[in-house]
Amino acid sequence: MLHYPDIDPIIFAVGPFAVRWYGLMYVLGFAAAYFLVSRQAKQVGWQQMLDQLDNLNLALIFGVILGGRLGYVLFYNLPYYLKHPVEIVATWQGGMSFHGGVIGVLTAGLLFCRSKKLNFWKAADLYTVTVPLGLGLGRIGNFMNGELYGRTTDVPWGMIFPGGGELPRHPSQLYEALLEGLVLFLILWPLRAKPWQNPPAKLWPHGSLLALFLLCYGTFRWLIEFLREPDPQLGLPFFGMSMGQLLCAAMIGAGILLYFFRRTQQPAVAQ
Repeated sequence: MLHYPDIDPIIFAVGPFAVRWYGLMYVLGFAAAYFLVSRQAKQVGWQQMLDQLDNLNLALIFGVILGGRLGYVLFYNLPYYLKHPVEIVATWQGGMSFHGGVIGVLTAGLLFCRSKKLNFWKAADLYTVTVPLGLGLGRIGNFMNGELYGRTTDVPWGMIFPGGGELPRHPSQLYEALLEGLVLFLILWPLRAKPWQNPPAKLWPHGSLLALFLLCYGTFRWLIEFLREPDPQLGLPFFGMSMGQLLCAAMIGAGILLYFFRRTQQPAVAQ
């Protein structure tokens, strides 16, 4: 049995302004994505993408925040927010949904790419392979906050979390950081050049990396949810499954459908 280390979630504070580890993890994740997407765009010679990169990143950041918050409201706590609608904007109180963030960022990316006549599927390829870095950092931020811990356990590395009671729990944030972060990155990053082959291989059309991400993340998260403490307001309402597992099942299905849909499309003309 392990005890949760004494981690102050606040790095430093100046008056009412506080810099938190969780926020820093988000910043590092966005910075890593920006650097790696820029690097890939230069390697494939996609100048139009480089010209729009700053504006596209701002649109994606807005999309992931808005989608993450609305996803949490709709998927995890709708009855509460129907009674307290003003608190929907109170993001500082916590409450973000990864699956809502995925919907938000894809919607923002699609709308932006259409408005600037960028190939959405090619842009998705560049970004998708960088996403696991941000996910891994975000889960480390969850661990530093002592939140989203796992279910009670008797494994030797079980940990007693502040607010988690007296029994040891799975450090499920670290499991997720490993699988959704490091392992998923090691799967996707080596494949980044596949859709850009000339001509593109039929097995790897543009958008297939997004499909693979949806499939792999959904599978990893679905498995880890068996060890993660379910949301107290929901419990396990879906035949013993959590809301996260239901959303992950939909994510897996979407990944499979997307892959076969993209394989039926003709390779887009380079832009």
